[in-house]
Amino acid sequence: MTATFDAGLYRWVVGLAHRTPAPLDDLVRLFSDYGIAVFAALMLTVWWRARADDDRRMAAALCVPLVVIAVFLVNDGLKSLVAEQRPCRTLHVAATVETCPGLGDYAFPSNHSALAAACAVALLLARRRAGLAAVPVALLMAASRVWIGVHYPHDVLAALALGALLAWPLALASRRAAPLVARLRATRWRALVGAPG
Repeated sequence: MTATFDAGLYRWVVGLAHRTPAPLDDLVRLFSDYGIAVFAALMLTVWWRARADDDRRMAAALCVPLVVIAVFLVNDGLKSLVAEQRPCRTLHVAATVETCPGLGDYAFPSNHSALAAACAVALLLARRRAGLAAVPVALLMAASRVWIGVHYPHDVLAALALGALLAWPLALASRRAAPLVARLRATRWRALVGAPG
């Protein structure tokens, strides 16, 4: 499958990136490739703070990575079904910031963007302040994937929507694990889950 309806916007963004100073492009590429570590740090922070919270909040904090993994599995399965080649493979552009992934490494929907959206939503429901910090990072992650040339705009927009829509009910359901957290708090795993302060 090849998308063309937003090819013009893709070319414009890639052209802008091509005219941007190399240090800025390097920074965007670094964030795009490794910015997921920001979400890992936020997840750890939310877990650490939830150690003094009630069982429901700790359950929500512990389930954030599980929500993200579930969203990844759905998103990656959809990506294999749609089989849309990367725009840097199908469109004639001068150069992209990132080396174009090989054939068979499909574009739609963007895994990075779906994971970022899922993590932001799950964090928002686990601890509002962390989630509010994660939302702009998720949007920047999605934009960076187009900037470096590996995704069409619709790849990242669809992935943001899919990640958020899948994560929302999963994150809400995670609170049902509160009884498990209560049992863990009465065992030797107490150091992992803490106790309400």
